[in-house]
Parts: sequence; structure tokens; C-alpha cells
Amino acid sequence: MKLQSGKTVVVASHNPGKVREIADLLGPFALTIKSAAQLGLAEPEETGDSFAANAELKARAAADASMCAALADDSGLVVDALGGAPGIYSARWAGPNRDFTAAMARIERELAQKSVTAARAKFVCALALAEPRGDCAIFEGEVHGHLRFPPSGDKGFGYDPIFVADGMKQSFGEIDPALKHRLSHRAQAFAKLVAALKMP
Repeated sequence: MKLQSGKTVVVASHNPGKVREIADLLGPFALTIKSAAQLGLAEPEETGDSFAANAELKARAAADASMCAALADDSGLVVDALGGAPGIYSARWAGPNRDFTAAMARIERELAQKSVTAARAKFVCALALAEPRGDCAIFEGEVHGHLRFPPSGDKGFGYDPIFVADGMKQSFGEIDPALKHRLSHRAQAFAKLVAALKMP
């Protein structure tokens, strides 16, 4: 599977923040980027039991519906003290209106109930690249850190305002997006994709 300059790639997401971040990562490769929302593609139900399974499900659905290569991301926040929650249900914790302020408040409440004040956590990302009715390749990345409340910063999306990566003092919501693109879970997965596909 190769991604050549000018090829159309569908980002299989209706999340504007995620689409923007993936489009930024794909920027140097002169691809034509479309989102699932732009093409009016339905979001399939995420029935997988892992980030990789859900990413593949979304990529295959978008590729087959659009007849273009499709790149899907399934990612989330894994909190040790919560038994790995919200994990693959990270988006669902935000509800149908994608209210991540409420989701972050829920995490804070549940940690408080467990008397946890220094919560270790990681962001996990699985990227799936699928060809229409063809191959699908999976690439995974992780970034470890801890949670900090109250949420701070408005430069990221999702759970970024409460996550501080190891070695950093600012949350993902506070750091420059260009820096986040270099060290995030999505960036690590994307670097594996680039290496595997031998993109220029």
C-alpha cells in the first residue's frame, strides 16, 4: 500500500479537531484530504474491543463507501487508577454532544472517590489505513503522563486540557500544536505509518 502525491485520502472522522490534526500531519505529503463529514459518510458503530479493532472498522467502512483510501484513528485516554477507563469509550464518555468538559469532570469525580490525587495516564492511538475492499494496515502509538486538574489550555481538543506528558510542565491543551504533533500518541503512530509506507 502506498500513498502517492495527489492521492485522495478520506479521514474517517466527524471530529473536527481530530480531522484537523491528522490533516496537519499529512500536510507534507501533498495528498488531497477529505473528511467523512465532508463526504456525508455515516459513522459506523464502534463495536471493536480495542483501539486497533475500532480504527480498522472505521477505515474499512470509509474506504468502501468512498472508494478512496481511508485513514481512521481510534484513540483515547487510559487512566491507571480507573482500571483503564475511559479507554475505548473515551468519546462516549463525552456523550452525543461531545461534551469533554463533562467527561473530564467525570474523571475528576471518579478519581476523588478513589482518593487518587496523582493519576498516571496515557493517550493511546491506533491508526488504520484501508484501501477500498482491500488491505488494511494498523499503526499504534502511546504517550505517557499524568492528569492535572482543573483543565487548562484551549489549544487542543478532547482530554488534552488535563493531560501532562512525562517531561512536560504544560498540558496538551496549553502547548503549541506543532510541539504536540511531534510527541503525541497520534504523531508516534503516524511516524510508524510513514516508515512502513515509505512515504517521501
